[in-house]
Amino acid sequence: MIRVVLADDERMVRTALRVILDAEPDLEVVGEASTGAEAVSVVRELRPDVVLMDVRMPEIDGIRATEQILASLPEPPRIVVVTTFENDSYVYDALRVGAAGFLLKRAAAEELVSAVRLVASSDSLLYPAAVRGLAAEHARRRPPAPPRWVARLTEREAEVLRLMTTGLTNAEIADRMGVGPATTKTHVASVLSKTGARDRTQAVILAYESGFVTPR
Repeated sequence: MIRVVLADDERMVRTALRVILDAEPDLEVVGEASTGAEAVSVVRELRPDVVLMDVRMPEIDGIRATEQILASLPEPPRIVVVTTFENDSYVYDALRVGAAGFLLKRAAAEELVSAVRLVASSDSLLYPAAVRGLAAEHARRRPPAPPRWVARLTEREAEVLRLMTTGLTNAEIADRMGVGPATTKTHVASVLSKTGARDRTQAVILAYESGFVTPR
């Protein structure tokens, strides 16, 4: 069972999300929050697997709430920010601080359900093309200053990171590189450790911001 917390200042939105998610046999909404501060408190108490976090809420916004949750729990949940516009700067900032992905408020019910399952149990990026687009757009605005971790990556790790930015799963990376899944998993773990990224999404953001990957 995937346990979910909903954080949105609009009751109707939370109700709609709950109806959709609770209709699935493997998903359960265990809590709700109407402000960013309340979201932090509820998540700390209930320890869900996934949080659907509105980016714009009273008291503290979804970005700060995401940051506080990730910093305060040893095994934090996967956080998906929910937004009206995918190119919103709030979305990018949320991804930078560790959100696992984002979901548009106009997404269909099946997209919502698929997104929750994906971030809870998969090594895939949620909407990789959109994440890449956001990262590339912001990378163009900031002259890259390569951090030390770029030089610490082995040749194999560098290749793995480049493939990660395309949205490939571990199995797809293993197939592309001609190595075993266990070897790929080890390389991915090493990439995350060396870059300081919390997950694949943050690794993609860092790859673009550092200039390791050049926007096309």
